[in-house]
Amino acid sequence: MSDSTTSIRLEGDDLATWAALATVLEWLPPALDAALVRDFDLTHFEYGILFALAHAPEHALRMTVLASYANSSLSRLSRAISRVEGRGLVQRSRDPLDGRSTLATLTEAGLEMLEKANPVQARTVTELVLEPLTNAQRRHLREISMRIQRAIREQEGWQPPTTALPVRL
Repeated sequence: MSDSTTSIRLEGDDLATWAALATVLEWLPPALDAALVRDFDLTHFEYGILFALAHAPEHALRMTVLASYANSSLSRLSRAISRVEGRGLVQRSRDPLDGRSTLATLTEAGLEMLEKANPVQARTVTELVLEPLTNAQRRHLREISMRIQRAIREQEGWQPPTTALPVRL
């Protein structure tokens, strides 16, 4: 009985494709962080937390739901929430519907920070990811990304909100 995985090798075009994607996976996160950290002392991960909360009903989500959205462990999310909570951008409280759960709620200051950071984030994403591609390549990238997401897990990934940033709290 042979192990079929021993005969699989990445080489040629497959290796070149994987190398290109792996490099993007390594280089993109710090590139997304750079302008946000420089201008707002906010990582891309923290920006994502604020963004998710801004688009949630009543600007609040259970920590477990937020961790799922961020594909994060609760401990990593908790550290990030502590950091933005210390800056007054988010506050934690017990969920009134389930006292065992903790809610993260975006504050007015958090919404203001997000409004300031949005153009910087949009410019960074546009410059790094969208501008180098044609419209057809953007569509293909979206389709390819969705296929890879489905290969990783059946659960649907994050979907963009259908509306712009919500009104003030």
